[in-house]
Amino acid sequence: MREMAQRCGGVLTSLPDGETGERERWIANIAESLRTHPDLDVRRDGHWTSYDDRLDFRVRRGHRLRGRDLDLQHVEPHRVGRRVLDALHAEGAVPADLRFQVGLPGDLDLATFLMGRRGGQVHRRAFTDALLGEIEEIHSADGSEVVFQLEIPLELVLVATAPGLLRPVVARWLAAGITELARRAPVGARFGLHLCLGDLQHRALAQPEDAGPAVMLANAIARRWPAGRPLDYVHIPLAAGEEPPSLDPRAYDPLGRLRLPVGTRLVAGFLHERLPSEEHRAILAAVENVVGHEVDVAASCGLGRRGHEAAVATVDRGVELCLVSAVGVPRARGTTKAPTRTPS
Repeated sequence: MREMAQRCGGVLTSLPDGETGERERWIANIAESLRTHPDLDVRRDGHWTSYDDRLDFRVRRGHRLRGRDLDLQHVEPHRVGRRVLDALHAEGAVPADLRFQVGLPGDLDLATFLMGRRGGQVHRRAFTDALLGEIEEIHSADGSEVVFQLEIPLELVLVATAPGLLRPVVARWLAAGITELARRAPVGARFGLHLCLGDLQHRALAQPEDAGPAVMLANAIARRWPAGRPLDYVHIPLAAGEEPPSLDPRAYDPLGRLRLPVGTRLVAGFLHERLPSEEHRAILAAVENVVGHEVDVAASCGLGRRGHEAAVATVDRGVELCLVSAVGVPRARGTTKAPTRTPS
């Protein structure tokens, strides 16, 4: 957090804790903590070296999985991270209104990755209730000074891999679940959406040809987004793991169909360690030409699993984009994040 403040404190729109240490593998630490859960047995062991090498569970015979019995391990990291951010505020290292960003896996993502496809459907409610409990606890402590980033790779992958004619139906069904989670959150809770394609071992679960599937899902969510829960931003991934973003401007044409709520920022997730600055500038120009306004920028997924050198290079290119446009004019615009997942 301190390094991010030093490198780009003036252009951050929110600051996460970096999800470092045992939390660097997104939900893997949650899975490992469930090995001794009294209501669960290991269904398949794994070491998270690939999407097929995952640890997941089944509910023990005669037991019931309930949200109140699940610790998803977001509350204590929030407390620790807020103390760091408060110190940075006191030192004047970051803007006074910079919010703390709490990254939360979506309830369907948690349930499916930790319980399997069928188990995820059966036991989703337990994960929904557990997430809501943690959102309520964090919100009661910090209110609007926190933005909850819902990280939802599974939903976007399902839309991207669905047959073309079924994509709108799949997008609407998934949007209903995402927005129901937000609707049940406390009034006033702030959110950001991190649409994602997965990044385990820097590999994506899908590689769409363009931004079309992400735009379709984002629009479906926006149409149902509940009142009273500000949606600060929507992150659209424009790269896929180790695969850099396309240099073909036509890949970004679907962004012209994006319809976000008034006041919701678009975060273009194309920063990539394999691209030089001039190609980043070309992609930013193509995106902003299509949407007709300036956008925030971020990596397509996390930076913390990339190694320090690659993460720093990506962050520095993001800062450069925020400060200087393709024609050298200073930009008054925020970027995102820290060595972790993206946005705002």
